[in-house]
Amino acid sequence: MSASPDKMRTLLIVEDDPALQRQLKWAFDDFEVVLASDRESAIAQLRRFEPAVVTMDLGLPPAPDDVTEGMRLLEEILALSPDTKVIVLTGQHDREHAVRAVGLGAYDFFPKPFEPEMLQLTIARAHRYYELQQENRRLAALQGAGALSGLLSRDPGMLRICRTIEKVAPSNVTVMLLGESGTGKELLARGAHDLSSRRGERFVAINCAAIPDTLLEAELFGYERGAFTGAVKQTPGKFELAHKGTLFLDEIGDLPLPLQSKLLRFLQERRVERIGGREEIPVDVRVVCATHQNLQAKIRDGSFREDLFYRLAEIVVDIPPLRVREGDASLIAHAFVQRYAQENRRGSMTLTEDAVAAIEQYDWPGNVRELENRIKRAVVMAEGNRIAAEDVGLTAAEEDFSALNLRQVREEAERRAVVRVLARVNGNIAHAAEVLGVSRPTLYDLMNRFGIRKDVAQT
Repeated sequence: MSASPDKMRTLLIVEDDPALQRQLKWAFDDFEVVLASDRESAIAQLRRFEPAVVTMDLGLPPAPDDVTEGMRLLEEILALSPDTKVIVLTGQHDREHAVRAVGLGAYDFFPKPFEPEMLQLTIARAHRYYELQQENRRLAALQGAGALSGLLSRDPGMLRICRTIEKVAPSNVTVMLLGESGTGKELLARGAHDLSSRRGERFVAINCAAIPDTLLEAELFGYERGAFTGAVKQTPGKFELAHKGTLFLDEIGDLPLPLQSKLLRFLQERRVERIGGREEIPVDVRVVCATHQNLQAKIRDGSFREDLFYRLAEIVVDIPPLRVREGDASLIAHAFVQRYAQENRRGSMTLTEDAVAAIEQYDWPGNVRELENRIKRAVVMAEGNRIAAEDVGLTAAEEDFSALNLRQVREEAERRAVVRVLARVNGNIAHAAEVLGVSRPTLYDLMNRFGIRKDVAQT
C-alpha cells in the first residue's frame, strides 16, 4: 500500500555523532526524520513510529569502536519488525561487518563518506520494496477470505476476470476457460464451484490429455462389472461422482471425437450410460472446461465438433498469460516466498531487489506454475534468508527507475495523446482540443512544451 501523498514517509536514523545526525536530517528533508543515538532509544523510536526504513551505524555506545551493540540492535529491529528495511552505514574498512549484517537480514549497506543523493536513492528503493510487500499482504488478506483466495493479482484485466467468475458462479451455465498452461484455469474453476450453490458438494477434476483414449470413456462414464477385461466390479464415472456438484474437464481440446459425441449427448439430456450398462442414469452436474488450444482452429480441421463447442462455450473466459499481467509476477513471487519459507521452516525470507527486477523482466513461458516451481526451489536452496536472482535461476537485471517517475510517465502519456489526436484530425487544432477535452490555448501550450508542429504531427 503506497504512502499517502499528504503523509511524509518516516525514516529512523540511528547515529551517535550529533554533527552527522544534523547532516543526515538536512539531507533527507523529504522524509519525516526520527533520530536515535543508541540501541535503547532506537528501539523506543521503532516502537513509536514504526518506520519502514532505518539507517544505522554499527558502532554505537557504549563501545562505538565495536560492532557488538550495532549487530544486537539490528537483530532486535528485525525481530520486532521483520519487514523494516535496515541500511547499514559503514566505514571503508568495515566491509566484512557490513556483509555480516546483510547476512543477518539488513536490506543493504552504504559506505562512509556517502553522497546524500546516492543514499537517498537507496532509501527510496527500500521504501518502494517495503510498500510492495505491504500491498502484497493487503491484497492477500482481501482475497484470502474469498473463494478466489488462491489467485493473487493486481492486473485490471485479471481482476475483471475474477468479477466475471463471481457473476456466473451462481448460475448453471457451462463455462469455458481459455489460456496458456499454468495461468490458473483450475483455480478459477474451483472458484466458480465455491461461489455457487453447489459448494457443499464435490468438485471433480479430470485431465482429458493425461488419460489414454481407451480408458478415458470408462473414467468419465463408468462401467458395469464384466464390461471388459479387468472390470471386476461396477464403477461409477466422474459424471456420477460429481452429481449435484461441479465437473472440471481440463484440456477439453484433447477429447477424442467419439467421446465428443457422447459428451454432447450428455449435455443435451443430462443422463449417462455406463459402459456395458443398459440403464440411463440422470446426473445433475455443472460442467466447467478448460483448454490451452485454439478450438476454432480444431473446428476448422475437423478435430473438434462445432456443436459441442457452442454447448461448452456458453460463457467464455480468456485468461491472460503472466507476462502481460503488469506487476503480477513480483507480487505472486513475494507470496510464494512467504508460503514456502513457512512450509520449509526457513523463517523470514525475502527477495533481493535484483531478484524482483529479474522476475519482472522475464517472460515466464510456463506462467504462474513455472514461477511457483522456481521460487519453491530457491527457498529450499538459498544459503541465507535473502533470495537473489541467481537463486531463482534468472540473470540479474538492473532496474530502470526512471521509468517509474510519475511526472515523466504523465508527460509521455500526454505527448503521445496529443500527437495521436493531431494525426487523426489532420492537424485541426479546434477538433483536436475538443477530442482531448482541453481548451485551444492549453493545446497550444502542450504542443509548444513537447515541440510538436501541427503540420508534422507524427507518432
